[in-house]
Amino acid sequence: MPFSIALAGKGGTGKTTVAGMLIKYLIKMEKTPVLAVDADCNANLNEVLGLKVDDTLGNAREDMKKGIVPDGMTKDIFMDMKLQQAIIEDDGFDLIVLGQPEGPGCYCAANTLLTGFLEKLTSNYPYIVMDNEAGMEHISRLTTSNVDILLTISDTSRRSLQSAIRIDDLAKCLNIGFSKNYIIINQTKETVPDMALNMIKEKGIDLAGTIPEDHSIYEYDLNGRPTIEMPEDNPAVQAAFNIFEKIVN
Repeated sequence: MPFSIALAGKGGTGKTTVAGMLIKYLIKMEKTPVLAVDADCNANLNEVLGLKVDDTLGNAREDMKKGIVPDGMTKDIFMDMKLQQAIIEDDGFDLIVLGQPEGPGCYCAANTLLTGFLEKLTSNYPYIVMDNEAGMEHISRLTTSNVDILLTISDTSRRSLQSAIRIDDLAKCLNIGFSKNYIIINQTKETVPDMALNMIKEKGIDLAGTIPEDHSIYEYDLNGRPTIEMPEDNPAVQAAFNIFEKIVN
């Protein structure tokens, strides 16, 4: 069974950037191949990883629902073909993008096929990193389930921390299958305020660590450079690697 890590958190906390750092760490530690899954409908993990997306699983699901299946091809074979076409391969990892959310109408058959093919696909990877959309929608829809680590990204703001705590509460309420849940406080300017530490401590959530604010991340993003290419001696990358070393088997 693959070791799976799902990232969640409020928008703007740097969740996708941290996902890219995690993939970079796993490659460095030769825990490969990694399957990177972009489960955010506003997909941009590929930009962090420096990859171009030509197709998504959402497109395959739409095509099957609309009956756009070539003559002489079964739906099973069609979905398998579309799944293979949606995989973007790179050095040490592959990326697959789920795509836009479902539209009106019944997707039961397409989703059943898609789930089965994803289960077969994930068995080929020792590590899976899933970047989920901001907020809690992915948890309430149970698209994030049976993961080894639920990694919630926050900044030092009260609203972001409250969002992280609500994600933890909802995951427990829905009985999401995760072994561990950690919070990472990202974009810290100085020391973490006592208010933030007390909020986390009161809820009994493990603080995995902090990642300092780093202007070079902004510069990479502004110039369209993949942040996965940031040097390992960058303070933010170093801090992230130290966290991952503690929590990833």
